[in-house]
Amino acid sequence: MNTQHFVKTSTRDIPGGAICFDPARIVTPSEHLFNPDNAQLGASSVKVGGRQSAWFVTGAFGSAVLRHYRRGGMIARISRDRYIWSGASATRSFAEFCILRDLSNLGLNVPAPLAAAYWRSGPFYRAAILIERIEGVRTLAETLDHPHAVALAIHAMHQANVWHADLNAYNVLLSQAGQVWLIDFDRARRRTMSPALRQANLLRLRRSLLKVAGQNGVQFWSQVQQAYEQISAEHL
Repeated sequence: MNTQHFVKTSTRDIPGGAICFDPARIVTPSEHLFNPDNAQLGASSVKVGGRQSAWFVTGAFGSAVLRHYRRGGMIARISRDRYIWSGASATRSFAEFCILRDLSNLGLNVPAPLAAAYWRSGPFYRAAILIERIEGVRTLAETLDHPHAVALAIHAMHQANVWHADLNAYNVLLSQAGQVWLIDFDRARRRTMSPALRQANLLRLRRSLLKVAGQNGVQFWSQVQQAYEQISAEHL
């Protein structure tokens, strides 16, 4: 569990859109926080994942990850970074900020959200988010270790009734001390986590582990699954 402060939320209008932010971490909210060309951020590109739209940055808020929302797949050929507008709270950035805030305030190991923004243009919008960077960790894809801790982190997320849209081996981080962090809550949803939904999330992780680590990944996932079932039985 994390020891971060209680995340609060304030909002501020910007040209064409708005920012929501944690006022304890972001003293001067502005759209410059989301510009990787802003020299004050010292942005460096995240090499793994991010669709070439994520950067490590630093500032008065500490060390963070800046991510611009980008589409993948065939639809990216039509629109790479624009989404249909259906209200501020439904934007990818504000929705992810709120889920990270809620999970962080419950004490789960997720990166604290610092700020999120959207820019509206007619029926479309663009979005970006700034989240805390978790230091000194490796991805599950890099190190198959601590299956019980991995299961415990996933179970805690499910107990909070959050469904992870992309639970894969790169979105589970492990420290040398065995702490587990879950990241990338884009498109995550608050849902009543039925046994079927829980298993579907776990099977998504299995497919990822098979892809990155073959049978070793599958064997590790079996340990995670077994630990998850044990933890679930203890909560009955």
